[in-house]
Amino acid sequence: MSGITVIGVAAVTMVIATLVIAPPYTCHATINNNNQQQLHPIILIPGAGGNQLEARLTTEYKATSLLCNRFYPLNKDKEGWFRLWFDIGVLVAPITECFAERMTLYYDQQIDDYKNARGVETRVSQFGSTQSLLYLDPSFKHITSYMEPLVESIQQLGYKDSQNLFGAPYDFRYGLAPEGHPCNVGTTFLENLKQLVENASHANDGAPVILVSHSLGGLFALQLLNRNPPAWREQYIKHFIALSAPWGGTVDEMLTFASGNALGVPLVNPLLVRNEQRSSESNLWLMPRRKQFPLETPLVVTPKSSYSSFDISIFLKDIGFEEGVHPYETRILPLVEKLVAPGVPVTCIFGNGVPTPETLYYGEDGFDKQPEIVYGDGDGTVNIASLLALEDEWKDAKDQKLKVIKLAGISHTNILKDDTALAQIIDEISTINSDISSSPFVSSL
Repeated sequence: MSGITVIGVAAVTMVIATLVIAPPYTCHATINNNNQQQLHPIILIPGAGGNQLEARLTTEYKATSLLCNRFYPLNKDKEGWFRLWFDIGVLVAPITECFAERMTLYYDQQIDDYKNARGVETRVSQFGSTQSLLYLDPSFKHITSYMEPLVESIQQLGYKDSQNLFGAPYDFRYGLAPEGHPCNVGTTFLENLKQLVENASHANDGAPVILVSHSLGGLFALQLLNRNPPAWREQYIKHFIALSAPWGGTVDEMLTFASGNALGVPLVNPLLVRNEQRSSESNLWLMPRRKQFPLETPLVVTPKSSYSSFDISIFLKDIGFEEGVHPYETRILPLVEKLVAPGVPVTCIFGNGVPTPETLYYGEDGFDKQPEIVYGDGDGTVNIASLLALEDEWKDAKDQKLKVIKLAGISHTNILKDDTALAQIIDEISTINSDISSSPFVSSL
């Protein structure tokens, strides 16, 4: 997801720390579980960069360079599958360009859906287990830790992988579409997730499931709930805990589309990966939502124009990505029009008080140059208005329990590894397992 020339170990660590990944961490929340309470099964749904992707090249694959031929990389399994994301080798140029080429999606207007590059097959590994969520690359555990601190903390409550603790990885490049539009990859993931929920419940004496999501995973989880009938939710869902969920999108996403996003890594030319980042359906899904970013609030400013969340189509044209306008208007806008309350208890936990991109100012050099950034409140990635979207939109929702927990100074990635954040998450899971009820609307600072 980022363009790298030649990067050392220190810079690699910075890459990992910014791609929705928790940096190396050795301390975990300590749990005293002397009271043997019922453990509702938990399913973890990761954020975008927290999923491992594997790829396989078919005879239809056409390389754009000698290095990117069908025989690279040499390290494949017997069926031709190799690690696509995350592979630490992509941090060395010109391999980065091969990576971007193979990660790029294409929107086909004839079929109204996204698909892989020609000749590239992809899959996630170990669906149902948390194993692929622990590290992005198990060969480099010390610098690619993701959910490992959270999983270890949950296991201290008595949870065991694939028995009452499960993982639901997905191809994070793809998103979802509203009713009436095909969405093969995203819809298949929701079907698999639904089946995993039912299997987890049945394997645990019919106990309903606790969904725990991070970042983009929260948007998929909410869609899962609202695409299934109330009777299903009542039977199979105990609670939904959303960590750092970008309910209303982010201003940072506009930076990604306009100029490419090097994610804070030095020596990186973000323009090298801009096209690949623009091609991601899920990135388009994370554009700022109108209800959280009002018309009178400029998000991007140039010498000749300014763009609010109501001007995304014009913005896409002006940055040279006109092909993104149709899917944005026909698929994304209807999808994000409403954040429907699912009628199951929801807890949102997120950080605040971390400088977060709020307005992007571009000069005469245009969008090929990085902008000056004015920062506001948020978790460093997601703006506070987006993080608080459910509290605002569900305040009048009947029979909807919502608890909002704010953690001062905790960033979008640190929520998965900080001691205070882990303790809060574990306390919330323990409270749910104890069936201790909470008031419908609670804010904790």
